[in-house]
Amino acid sequence: MLDIHDSRAGPGCPRSAYAPAQAPDSLRRIAEDLGEGPFAQVFLFVDPGADLDSLVQEGRALFPGAEIVGCTTAGEITGNGYDEGQIVGFALPVKGFSTETLIIEDLDRLDTKALVSELLRARQSLGRLAFERANEFAILLVDGLSGQEDQLVSALSGGLGPVPVFGGSAGDGNKFERAELFARGRRFENAGILTLVRSACEVKLFSFNHLQPTSSRMVVTMADPGARSVLRINDEPAAREYARLLGLSVADLSPTVFAANPILVRVGGRYHARSIQQVGPGESLIFFAAIDAGLVLTLGRPDDISAHLARELDALSASRRPSAVLGFDCIFRRFEAEGKQCARAVSDTLARHGVVGFSTYGEQIGAMHVNQTMTGVAFFPPEPSGMEP
Repeated sequence: MLDIHDSRAGPGCPRSAYAPAQAPDSLRRIAEDLGEGPFAQVFLFVDPGADLDSLVQEGRALFPGAEIVGCTTAGEITGNGYDEGQIVGFALPVKGFSTETLIIEDLDRLDTKALVSELLRARQSLGRLAFERANEFAILLVDGLSGQEDQLVSALSGGLGPVPVFGGSAGDGNKFERAELFARGRRFENAGILTLVRSACEVKLFSFNHLQPTSSRMVVTMADPGARSVLRINDEPAAREYARLLGLSVADLSPTVFAANPILVRVGGRYHARSIQQVGPGESLIFFAAIDAGLVLTLGRPDDISAHLARELDALSASRRPSAVLGFDCIFRRFEAEGKQCARAVSDTLARHGVVGFSTYGEQIGAMHVNQTMTGVAFFPPEPSGMEP
């Protein structure tokens, strides 16, 4: 089903489409709905139950000359808002975009110096090829079960310089077992894919969450940073102490409880979420982001997620209507919306604003890996004076 936000956007603006992942002709339908290329890049956000090998091979035939990059998801965002069992295609036409893609393998053995050198070369190459396209940014996809997102975004910041970046961590529905990425005909785990983009479209990156700090604070007194595991909080077993602060037992803890009672960390004068993935061995807590002993944690209180989302997206469109919005939205935001019976309202807001993308196991913005956040980019058609021939 075609899902172009504004048909008046013009041939140089992004296009999106989606189809059921289990349909035998899903990718062909997406290609037809995206319309005539050529495309510089096609992103595919794929339900984890899809046949990735077939998709990767078929994509190369359906989108000749395009860089095809994608990942598995924890749910999709389509023209219906929150969705499941879909493949979402997001295409950047050659007429409006130039891209350069880096595949970063073996994240647990990351060579920061080599990565920065490669990134600088890619930026220079893209700058020479598309110097007239002044709007520059980067999109990062990363294995959401690698546990390496914090280290990766920190390393990338050294080579990106002033180039803004946002990203999403690949998922596996609500299984948390295996997240995959793909590019150039190959499948990857323990990897990241960075796409540098130069565009004729005006762009605006965004990142927002609806979480407010409370007065309840706790201190991590024992942790295993490599495993993103907190063993003790306030010198008590971590899960037991967290549950006590909520007036619950450890047995009551679940993804819905974690989503409704977020943990916040203050960084750079702002509070950012550190989502809990699950209760681990010995009543520990396993997190989706970096965690360490001595860290002060603040219990968060969510605002109305539906009303907050509507305000933020309305503000994004206040001065000018985007032609497309690509969004990476934390799975815990979906859990919260479902738990509070407002997922339909959130979906309607996403659909009304033309947001497409996927639900993630974590988000990246600048040099930070965050949780329970929505990050993304809004595209605005070039002004008539800035249109390319």
